[in-house]
Amino acid sequence: MSLPSFVDRFDLDLGLRDASTDPSNRPTQRMLAAAAIGMDVEDAYFAAVELREAVEWVHEGVAGGKRKLSSILGNSCDDYQRCLYYILAGRGVVQMLNDLMWLEGLLEARGRVAGKLAKRGVSTMPLVNPYVAAEPDGPVVRSADDFVQGASWSADPTLID
Repeated sequence: MSLPSFVDRFDLDLGLRDASTDPSNRPTQRMLAAAAIGMDVEDAYFAAVELREAVEWVHEGVAGGKRKLSSILGNSCDDYQRCLYYILAGRGVVQMLNDLMWLEGLLEARGRVAGKLAKRGVSTMPLVNPYVAAEPDGPVVRSADDFVQGASWSADPTLID
């Protein structure tokens, strides 16, 4: 069975592009989707999961949670995870977690599609990494497990009636 011509190069970023412009999504969700466009399928997903876990651990008071979050924000890799974090910083921990889980869902679906297309031999459009360097662009957070949590970690505006 031959594939129709419109399927010969699938755009794996299509869902992210749609989500980044959908007015029914919160602005932070649109920004997160836009920040993931062009990122490697697996790297984007696992980076979002790792960041969400670290934020969750800090929120729940898990030992090592602050160390994990500050190590993510202070690593010498590209700025993708820092970008995701700072899109959400100060918005309230509940919204941060909800938005990161929302992004995880998008990225997981993107990965499943990529896997199915690869199994079928369908080519995809090349992903153009938006980060021009593998190292940080500017100062990074000092890695520390004793940082002070601001009000956004305990007072979430989405919970106020």
